[in-house]
Amino acid sequence: MSLDAAFARAAELDANDSLAHLRSHFDIPEDVLYFDGNSLGPLTFRSREVLHRTIEFEWRERLIRSWNEDWLAMPARVGNKIAPLIGAAPDTVIACDNTSINLHKALMAAVALRPGRTEIVIDINNFPTDIYIAQSVADQHNMKLIAVTADEIIGAISERTAVVTATHVDYRSARILDLAGITAAAHANGALMVWDLAHSAGAVPFNAAEHDIDFAVGCGYKYLNGGPGASAFIYVAPRLLAESGQPLQGWWGHSEPFAFEVGYRPAEGISRFLTGTANVLSMKSLEAALHVFEGVSMQQLREKSVSLTSLFVELAQEHLVDKGFVIRSPLNANERGSHVALGFAEGKPLVDAMAAEGIVADFRPPDLMRFGFAPLYNSHVDVVRLINRLSLH
Repeated sequence: MSLDAAFARAAELDANDSLAHLRSHFDIPEDVLYFDGNSLGPLTFRSREVLHRTIEFEWRERLIRSWNEDWLAMPARVGNKIAPLIGAAPDTVIACDNTSINLHKALMAAVALRPGRTEIVIDINNFPTDIYIAQSVADQHNMKLIAVTADEIIGAISERTAVVTATHVDYRSARILDLAGITAAAHANGALMVWDLAHSAGAVPFNAAEHDIDFAVGCGYKYLNGGPGASAFIYVAPRLLAESGQPLQGWWGHSEPFAFEVGYRPAEGISRFLTGTANVLSMKSLEAALHVFEGVSMQQLREKSVSLTSLFVELAQEHLVDKGFVIRSPLNANERGSHVALGFAEGKPLVDAMAAEGIVADFRPPDLMRFGFAPLYNSHVDVVRLINRLSLH
């Protein structure tokens, strides 16, 4: 297909896109093509408005009264907005801290629920912080960290395994891991499962309840568009909440934080996974950004995501492969998340050059260019414009 024909086809797809109107919620500069929502989602107009009100009214005028009037309830409220995006029941998700800290909490809680077991199994291609956190948990419990590739995870699980942890969508390749198979293998061996949803939440369906997931964590600043450093979240299965504990026993996780007791009594339910004071401005921005998802199903988001990435892969095969680009993401859309990775020897200088031109993507060493296609604001015409620019290199 010629690029002229591709532009015509993309325009038709955009004209029939039921989600196209959602782009108007995002304050993306007119001269920017943004393909890095898998690293940092763009600003929503609602986030700007809410932050302004939080600063000028809730903080400036109401001062400390805003804690009781609104802020204390935010972690649970925001968690319940995230819950349907990951297929979780109400009151099983809480917004707090960052992904690394929440992963530490989840792994420590899981290990405590499986005393006497000696191993943690992890995907060796996880984002490095996941590996660092898992290693620290293993070291603290004198356990062995079994780091294997995604295809080897199921075979590595045994009666010695306390917990298995992996990222649902690989941050490099965008490969979707075998959620059902890996989780079932963990449970069949009596182990618990912790999933990282950093590259799933808001773009790729994940059904925590259907798959009987034990724990899951994720961040709020990628496809959820909460802003730089936005609060992360943690999910805990309802059947585990009453018996789960976590190592960071701060006052917000106390049953009665304002009783100021010396002894720690964990709160009921998911609130026991809180630790310290919420970052109000960060969480306000995330809550505001989540408004865009109201009335939109994960199936709709997934269908558009697949359409965008499939168009990119098709055109990359026709126009880029013979120029030295290598498609490093799965060709099968059912196995691919919402970004596409291209290998290219001159990837870093090309990403930098395009950024200077207003076409924003990202790079991961040694040669990987990543292009995020966010169904809330990216269009099919955006995809063709990107292919056109890459083909000129």
